[in-house]
Amino acid sequence: MDLSIVIPLYNERESLPELTAWIARALKSFSYEIWFVDDGSTDGSWDAIRDLAVKADNIHGIRFRRNYGKSAALYEGFAAAKGEIVVTLDADLQDSPEEIPEMVRMIREEGYDLVSGWKQHRKDNVLTKNLPSKLYNWTARKVTGIKLHDMNCGIKAYRAEVVKNIEVYGEMHRYIPYLAKNAGFGKVGEKPVHHQKRKYGVSKFGLDRFVNGLLDLMSLWFLSRFGGRPMHFFGTSGILMFLVGFVMTVWIIAEKLILQSQGLKFRAVTDQPLFYLALVALVLGVILFLAGFLGEMISRSASERNRYQVKERL
Repeated sequence: MDLSIVIPLYNERESLPELTAWIARALKSFSYEIWFVDDGSTDGSWDAIRDLAVKADNIHGIRFRRNYGKSAALYEGFAAAKGEIVVTLDADLQDSPEEIPEMVRMIREEGYDLVSGWKQHRKDNVLTKNLPSKLYNWTARKVTGIKLHDMNCGIKAYRAEVVKNIEVYGEMHRYIPYLAKNAGFGKVGEKPVHHQKRKYGVSKFGLDRFVNGLLDLMSLWFLSRFGGRPMHFFGTSGILMFLVGFVMTVWIIAEKLILQSQGLKFRAVTDQPLFYLALVALVLGVILFLAGFLGEMISRSASERNRYQVKERL
């Protein structure tokens, strides 16, 4: 089978028949399957999926008991996908399935592991969507080193081995290219795509997604850099903090002894604010160092500590 189309959705009943027909028109030259993942919809979306599945044997559905989020829906869809190339698509009709053939060509002929869409001309509100999205994507490029203009674009195409070797959880669907890069799939391409105004329903994402996205980005960066060697981060920070406290302590004591030896007036060590700052730095240094030890113990007992992505064997 050529393609698996994974479509996560939440309350998108009205758009599903139109989207399915649009996919059929765009992918006439491909063999494909569609996996609709209903993320706890309450508007009858599952009934619409069931009706579509009765009419076509290449349409399948997964239904959650409640709303878990887009990452969970993608995780289940990726696990079920059987195609050579896996494509993700939002169900709101804002991304065009007609972009898929070119994205597939880029993977097959140009050797990309992943091709992400780029909504150059967004049909969304400028203040609530466009400007925050530009800031978010600029930050993501700086942190991840992946030169994508639209990291969170819903339409993407992947080699099947990419989605089978990454774990999407929490709200990490925004950073699948970064997850793929960390798993060893570093050839990431980008294709400008046509973006349309939402035809049915309302957006399911608010401004809080940008705050959550920044926190998730920080978590992924930390895990990719220090997840397997926490002592390198906590140990280094602890040593530096301890040294700062130690130097401050030596300075205070030396200054007191010098003044005392010269018969000059001096302040008691415990009367100086610097003494308490030094004490805090020493304690924090010890705590950070111990945190590094605990992190190493947890890391070394993890079941996945020796899981590596092997590309070939002879």
